Amino acid sequence: MSERVPSAGLPIGPLGILMLDTRFPRIVGDIGNAASFDYPVIFRRMEGIGSGDAVTAHPDRPRVLAALKANAEALAAQGAVGISTSCGFLALYQDDLAAVSPVPVATSALLLVRQLKDKRVGVITASARSLTPAHFEAVGAPADTPFVGLLEDSSFAATFLGNGLTLDRDRVEREVVAAGRDLVARHAAIDAVVLECTNLPPYAQALKAALGLPVFDVLDLLSGFHAGLTAAARAPRNVNDRVRHREPGPC
Repeated sequence: MSERVPSAGLPIGPLGILMLDTRFPRIVGDIGNAASFDYPVIFRRMEGIGSGDAVTAHPDRPRVLAALKANAEALAAQGAVGISTSCGFLALYQDDLAAVSPVPVATSALLLVRQLKDKRVGVITASARSLTPAHFEAVGAPADTPFVGLLEDSSFAATFLGNGLTLDRDRVEREVVAAGRDLVARHAAIDAVVLECTNLPPYAQALKAALGLPVFDVLDLLSGFHAGLTAAARAPRNVNDRVRHREPGPC
C-alpha cells in the first residue's frame, strides 16, 4: 500500500506573476498590483521583454520563451506554486511554458474562452491588429472567436502599449465600454465577454453594467487556478505522486 501524506490545512505558497518590463501605472484591478488579489502573489520582471515583444502577431518566440522559462524557474525557486503572466498575448506560450515550468501554468485570460464552452464568447483585446488565430489555438479556443480591440490612437494604447507614465482612468473606462458596445453590435449572438488584456479588469464592472452581459478577466481565471492549486495541495496524496498540471481547471 502506498504511504499517504495528509496535507489538509497546510498553507499554500504564493502565485507567481511573470511581468513584462514596463513602467506604466498599475491600479487596483490590474494584474501588476498585489492589492488586486485576495491571496499571496509574487512578481518577477522579465528584463528586456516589453509590451512590444508580447503584443505582436510575429514575436521572437525562442527569445520570449527563454525569458519565460528562466523567470518561471526563478519564481518557483522563491516558492511560487503556480505561474501566470502579465500579458494575455502570452497565451501563445501556454503549452511550451507548461512543458518546462516546475509548477503549473496559466498564461492568459484567453484560457477562459474554452472554459466557457457553454457561452458564445466575444473578446476585447489590447490590439486587434496583433491578435491572431494562433493565440486562440494555443489555449484550445476556437480560432474564429470574435473579438475587437481598443483603438490604436486611444488613451489606453498611449499608456499600455506606448508604455506611458500616466493613466487617464475615466477616459480608458469610456474606451473599454465603447469597445464592448462595438463587439456586441458586430456580433449580436455574444452572451459573455472575456477581457484578454491584464490591464482591463479595473473596467470590468462598468463594461458589465453597460452591456448587461457577464464579463470575465484574468483575475477570474487566476481565482479558479489558485483555488485548484489549493485544493490539490490540501488533498491527501501518495508520496511518490508526480503530477504536472498544464492548464488551470474551471473557474
